[in-house]
Amino acid sequence: MTTQNDRVTVRSRRGARLILELVRHQPRTFAVAVSGAAVFAVCTAGSSLGVRWIIDRVIIPRFEEGGVGWTTVLTGCLVIVTISLVRATGVVVRRVYAGKTEWGVAEKLGMKVVGRLVGQPVVWHRRRPDGDLVARAGVDVEASVAVLAPLPYGSSVVLLLAVSAVGMLVLDPVVGAVAIVVLPALVAMNIGYQRLVDTYFNEAQGHMGRLSEAALESFEGVTVVKAFGAEDRETERLSHITAALRDARVKAMRVRATFEMLLDTFPSLANLAVLCLGAVRVRDGHMTVGDLAACMYLFTLLVIPMRLIGYVFSELPHSAAGYGRVMEIVNDPTVEDPAASVRSAPVGAALRLTDATVRHIREVDVFRGVNLAVRDGETVALVGPTGCGKTTLLEAVAGLIPLATGSVEVHQDGTAFVFQEPFLFSESVLFNVTLGRDVDGETLGEAIEVADAGFLLDLERGLETPLGERGVSLSGGQRQRLALVRALVSKPGLLLLDDTTSALDPPTELRVLAAVRASNLVRSVLMVASRPSAISTADSVAFMSGAGSGHTGRARLVQGTHAELVRDVADYRELVEAFENDRGPGAVA
Repeated sequence: MTTQNDRVTVRSRRGARLILELVRHQPRTFAVAVSGAAVFAVCTAGSSLGVRWIIDRVIIPRFEEGGVGWTTVLTGCLVIVTISLVRATGVVVRRVYAGKTEWGVAEKLGMKVVGRLVGQPVVWHRRRPDGDLVARAGVDVEASVAVLAPLPYGSSVVLLLAVSAVGMLVLDPVVGAVAIVVLPALVAMNIGYQRLVDTYFNEAQGHMGRLSEAALESFEGVTVVKAFGAEDRETERLSHITAALRDARVKAMRVRATFEMLLDTFPSLANLAVLCLGAVRVRDGHMTVGDLAACMYLFTLLVIPMRLIGYVFSELPHSAAGYGRVMEIVNDPTVEDPAASVRSAPVGAALRLTDATVRHIREVDVFRGVNLAVRDGETVALVGPTGCGKTTLLEAVAGLIPLATGSVEVHQDGTAFVFQEPFLFSESVLFNVTLGRDVDGETLGEAIEVADAGFLLDLERGLETPLGERGVSLSGGQRQRLALVRALVSKPGLLLLDDTTSALDPPTELRVLAAVRASNLVRSVLMVASRPSAISTADSVAFMSGAGSGHTGRARLVQGTHAELVRDVADYRELVEAFENDRGPGAVA
């Protein structure tokens, strides 16, 4: 059975290990900060000698003898000023370099987290909430380095305690011994405080991550929330999380307030006891008034560092909780990028998908054993019922998700993916199209013409017009056409369209798809199609069925011309008839 001492030892080792791991990121600035703190500590303790000298050589003689020589006064003033200047220099050095250490470590930790987030593929990000990842790169990093602010000063506590304790014993062994007895009690209070507050800070840091996650999700879904009148319910949801965070913080602050109250009360009582004992010692002639004043000063120095230790201890659980969440991301193994397994297709082929199987996280097959071929220069329509895995198949071809079995080979010029719901940045139209790439004006102009996106040039500031968050200033069809322009300017060997023209009217859709086929910007097209008008533009059709309805993962993919599939595949014929009845005009000839 684990004893209380064992738990304290484990926490102490964990805290020491955390501090070492943080400091190794900025060892030089930390060493300078500690040196400045050490100078401050020595000068602070040395000030007691100046106090003693002034009282015994200046103040007492002034009262007893009626006067003091100017040389003595100036010497005393010079001693005090010199000590103060050196101590002030130590303070400046400590604070400046402690700040450099804290935020230097924060920068390096933040870069590590961001580097890990950037380095992980899409499939890794889909398993983690965006808000939680944002919290770990921001709030948790700041929490991790919080302990570094008081640490350089705290590192000089041992020196200050040693000098003060020795000084008191030299001035008067009896008073010094009584004062030093107080130290174990103060240390015990600090250890007890750390044990109590540790749990609450861990709990609060977890709630902070959940709150960031929920808040980001709520902001991104503000349109849905308002459209369904769910403002009150969303507010209540966030309130529950905030309340849990508040309760954990209040518990931690209650423990902290109690601890600080004890740090105020207990040393004050001990100070009073030392004063009374010292007065008796002065009366009996065992020490001078200056000795007593110096002892009281040194005793105060014994208490102040203990307050600082308490501050370090109070930040340590907070930092440990944040650092633990940061390192969960930093130490999470890098997931193999599915794009690395995509090979180049042989000459004459735009895509060869062989015996492909994709599984959900829970080891459930989305589809299994699928084969698909797209010849160079061909347009293929991917058709199937809802849920059969059409979008997932495109994502596998694009290298966004891994194959459990099988292989993907694509044209050497790569792929470009246009999602049904394209993501647009709040930057300018030009940034959303190029994403920072160098695109010549001729290519850009042709892509805009092919996508029937001339409206982009008619905006208030043309291509420099900012779009607002997620392209809120554009309609659904305009966003889809802008996303198509973005794909076309990359001149892909295989263009992947995930029902990209669904927000367009049939005539515009036909015009855009015909222009895409005729353009030199793209060689081959694989498109998810749910309209007869879109299917009619394809050279061949890949019909996918089976996985969506039965959830067996045994998707059947049949490839041929539209006429062949209508004639030979009953499921395809029924689906197309349903499309025609639902869409009305625009049926496939």
